[in-house]
Amino acid sequence: MSSALITRLEKDLNAANEAGNYKRLKSIVSPIGARIKLHGKGEVTLLSSNDYLGFANHPEIIAAAKKALDEYGASTASVRFICGTQDVHQKLEQELATFHGTESALTYSSCWAANTGLFSAITGPGDVILSDELNHASLIDGIRMTAKGVIRGVYKHSDMGDLEEKLRTHQNADSRMIVTDGVFSMEGDIARLDEIVALAKKYDAIVVLDDSHGLGVMGHTGLGTAEHFGVMDQIDIFTGTLGKALAAGTGGFVAGPKPVTETLIQKSRPHLFSNALPASVAAAGRKSLQLLKQSPERVTKLQTKAAAFRARLNELNLNPLPGDSAVVPVIVGETATAIHLASELLDRGIFVTGFGFPVVPEGEARLRFQVSAAHTDGQLEEAATLLKDLLN
Repeated sequence: MSSALITRLEKDLNAANEAGNYKRLKSIVSPIGARIKLHGKGEVTLLSSNDYLGFANHPEIIAAAKKALDEYGASTASVRFICGTQDVHQKLEQELATFHGTESALTYSSCWAANTGLFSAITGPGDVILSDELNHASLIDGIRMTAKGVIRGVYKHSDMGDLEEKLRTHQNADSRMIVTDGVFSMEGDIARLDEIVALAKKYDAIVVLDDSHGLGVMGHTGLGTAEHFGVMDQIDIFTGTLGKALAAGTGGFVAGPKPVTETLIQKSRPHLFSNALPASVAAAGRKSLQLLKQSPERVTKLQTKAAAFRARLNELNLNPLPGDSAVVPVIVGETATAIHLASELLDRGIFVTGFGFPVVPEGEARLRFQVSAAHTDGQLEEAATLLKDLLN
């Protein structure tokens, strides 16, 4: 290996360490939950997980995964179109389609794979894709991978005037596609889906919604951001994950019209060249969907806790970013400040992650608190008051 390459990498890593921007992995030695055990730290309150519904260690989900291991084995050891499709995958896809009110669904190894495999497969020269500027990196990368001749535009975050101007500019294109997150993971705010679908109807555009942080969190039954706005039947294509609120471990999906999912089976490279989900993950995902349908009170509990935590931070003048989701960011300034505060909180028993550049813009580093239905009011109060003490 080139010594020049290694030298350059070491120099960059040392610079990141000196600037306080170096990311260090933490070793968890227990299941994920409201409280976890960290190697070298003991038991701490976890406020950095996407386990919004407290499903990550749910006994029924674990049992479903174990049963699937016994029935189907550890792996298909193959991609779907060769010999990697088992009936548990098809059952999960049918249930995901029913859940979203779409004609069909298709699973992927992750939502990252779904998003990076979607756009290049279904678009062609002359099509227009308009993407919110704060969309997830997987959407950004997936759109970048489209063919030459596909027109790619970015509209200002949740700026409906800017979106309409761009739709008007491209009203004679072969097709128009609006792409947005449901919940913006670094901001905690939600897309203005009611206005987006109105513009889509006006300009004959397709709406693609990645609701990875909205599924199980938003809406009165946890159907997501589209349910929150009452527009489930007006979203053309959903993408999402099995690994956040549904806590199946990994896996993503696309749900939409059958011509879309069939085209993905034929052309989507992450689907064509990646092994199928382990049956244990597919079974866990099915059980999670079942539990979500059976217990919408978990969603209400989560929404109540998140709103109360955001209100408490405001009472303490910590000024969290406004929003209705379970993602509650507090801006602290520089990246090094965010990482330092996260370290100090961890020393006091609160595990929250600091995010800085390049994940968020320079000067807008933040602590991103993620609330779970499993958290107690006392745990959330402790996190708020400790942060207040550190910032005084």
